[in-house]
Amino acid sequence: MSFSSFKFHPQIEARVRALGYQVPTPIQRQAIPPVLAGKDVMGLAQTGTGKTAAFVLPILQHLLPGPRGKVRSLIIAPTRELAEQIHVSVGELGSNTHLRSCTIYGGVGVNPQIQKLRAGVDIVVACPGRLLDHLEQKTINLENLEVLVLDEADRMFDMGFLPDIRRIVKQLPRQRQTLMFSATMADSIRKLTDEVLRDPVTVKIGHTAPAATVSHALYPVAQHLKTGLLMELLKQTDTESILIFTRTKYRAKRIGQELQKAGYSAASLQGNLSQNKRQDALDGFRSGSYQILVATDIAARGIDVLSISHVINYDMPDTTDAYTHRIGRTGRAAKTGDAFTFASQEDEPLIKSIERVLGSKIERRILDGFDYTKAAPRRDTEFARPPRPPQHRTTQPKAEKHAPSRTAVAGPTTGPSPKSPANTAHAAKTAGPPPSRRQWKRKKPARSSTRKEV
Repeated sequence: MSFSSFKFHPQIEARVRALGYQVPTPIQRQAIPPVLAGKDVMGLAQTGTGKTAAFVLPILQHLLPGPRGKVRSLIIAPTRELAEQIHVSVGELGSNTHLRSCTIYGGVGVNPQIQKLRAGVDIVVACPGRLLDHLEQKTINLENLEVLVLDEADRMFDMGFLPDIRRIVKQLPRQRQTLMFSATMADSIRKLTDEVLRDPVTVKIGHTAPAATVSHALYPVAQHLKTGLLMELLKQTDTESILIFTRTKYRAKRIGQELQKAGYSAASLQGNLSQNKRQDALDGFRSGSYQILVATDIAARGIDVLSISHVINYDMPDTTDAYTHRIGRTGRAAKTGDAFTFASQEDEPLIKSIERVLGSKIERRILDGFDYTKAAPRRDTEFARPPRPPQHRTTQPKAEKHAPSRTAVAGPTTGPSPKSPANTAHAAKTAGPPPSRRQWKRKKPARSSTRKEV
């Protein structure tokens, strides 16, 4: 079967040939026909199977003959990186169609997004949080929406986006085509499927286990020895492009710094970085400028790099599904890859769950020449945050606790009226300078605990 069998518009088919697409992947073979037929589709497929093209190509085919400049397709993704990746795919596959797309996500200025929406776009690729902001501010119009795509649905639920997705769906036209793609079928996804999909066609492609092109190995090691083991493993392994996963943002940053000190071209990808720095790290890894990328699970969504030869789990993932997502970054497009996991004693229950999914026992390895007997430090200093430098505050003279009394200002009870010029002059001479702002605040009576703050 070839892409020509889908009968795409000549402009789309010419672009597919120019990009070198010849034989569709299993998810593309099974998902594209029902999507082209206008049916709702529930696609279950692991990462690296070509699902982005499975919904982008039919969307381009559907939008090509219609009006331009109105948002007719909305694609929702869990992370900025994945949103950008989908946006790039839309631009590459649809360059001959002149359909326009834009991305919407947080962490960057909102005004450029508003300007693009006002100029007119046909496809919007968005993250849930910023999309809700645009809907509340009425800076996006989805009245003409015809196709909705929920990509990486399981990850969106893991990140707590389920309430946001429901709020978004309520504001969309009921008459639409809805496509949902996920690597797993959790109970929450089944429930949402019943809510948003109408008589869907289910496409299921090897979603229960990582790709067969990936080999797996466990390296049992104590927590305090992981960094040393990583350095020694990199010395002894013939690698091309390496993706290292950690559980925390701070650990990703520190390991990236340690690798740079050791002479490796490495970068970290984590949520504390600005969008420009995140994009620079991802582009550098994709182009080969960085041989090693250290990332957290959330930040790694959208890393679509075919040349990744090794995935190293510095920290064991939280779930078997997360393991599948991580390992799916290597062994892509029928290439082989290796998955190394550093495992401590407390990881054993999860290891057994992963082995049940794989259907076989994972090989345990001991690295030759590495000292596993080194004692743990009294406290974990490697990833402890450095102490804050002492703050030197300038000493200021203490302000008076009370402002001058009104009786001192008013003068004697006999004599001129308190408002007379004579009394005012006397007050100016005897009262001294006016109370400072701090004194004035202290002079105010305390608010009642039952009074509502304004």
